[in-house]
Amino acid sequence: MKYTLGYSFWLLIFFLVPIIIVLSYSFMEKSIYGGIDFSFSIDGYKTLFSVGYLKILWRSIWISVLATIITILLALPTAYFIANSKIKNFLLLLVVIPFWTNSLIRIYAWIFVLGNNGIVNQLISKLTGNYIQFLYNPFAVILVIVYTYLPYAIIPLFASIERLDKTIMEASLDLGSSRLKAFFKVLIPNIKSGIITATIFVFIPALGSYAIPDLVGGKNSKMVGNEIVRQLTVAKNWPAATAISAILTILTLMSVLLFVKQTQKGELK
Repeated sequence: MKYTLGYSFWLLIFFLVPIIIVLSYSFMEKSIYGGIDFSFSIDGYKTLFSVGYLKILWRSIWISVLATIITILLALPTAYFIANSKIKNFLLLLVVIPFWTNSLIRIYAWIFVLGNNGIVNQLISKLTGNYIQFLYNPFAVILVIVYTYLPYAIIPLFASIERLDKTIMEASLDLGSSRLKAFFKVLIPNIKSGIITATIFVFIPALGSYAIPDLVGGKNSKMVGNEIVRQLTVAKNWPAATAISAILTILTLMSVLLFVKQTQKGELK
């Protein structure tokens, strides 16, 4: 009982209270000096229907969805290989090592590699005399998001594959199924909960990403997180920033609820 009360207390303080504050601020007026004027207004939500914001929202969604799909497609065979390897502990360590490094350092590493004066472009310049603009576009944002969140997808997929009864795959192979067909027809349906978990772990942080599009995306690849910061620091429009944050929070909660529902369905089956 005491553990339940403690959990509920921390959930209230660090989850529900911040959400209530964000929602309440989104229905207030912008102060002429910046910040909040404590009077009711829906002006913050009116900014959500501007053409500029809708473009940013659509860009954030399609970049996050595409990056999540690519990440899952890369993580699935990687997790399967690790789970069936004799050196799985060592390979898992290699997956976890990026967590030991600050994310900003990893982002700047990509700038060093793909920049106009980076390693890749220096090689291309020597071969062709020209360079390719790898950075400051949606491609760079997707690439770095995939790289950053790939471990978040590999770990839950590996855990699901590890829990799976290996005799199921062996039986399908004994019955004449190819390894590739068994992978898609037997393995994938049986690790659905792991795939959903990995998808949530990648999609949610990707959707709210700020540092990645800010550093490698350029002005035409800004996402929702960048717009929230701009409203807070440049426009000094806290109601607009909190309204955008509220929408982002709702999308996140919907994703989590969908995850819980799908997981429960899988467990019932």
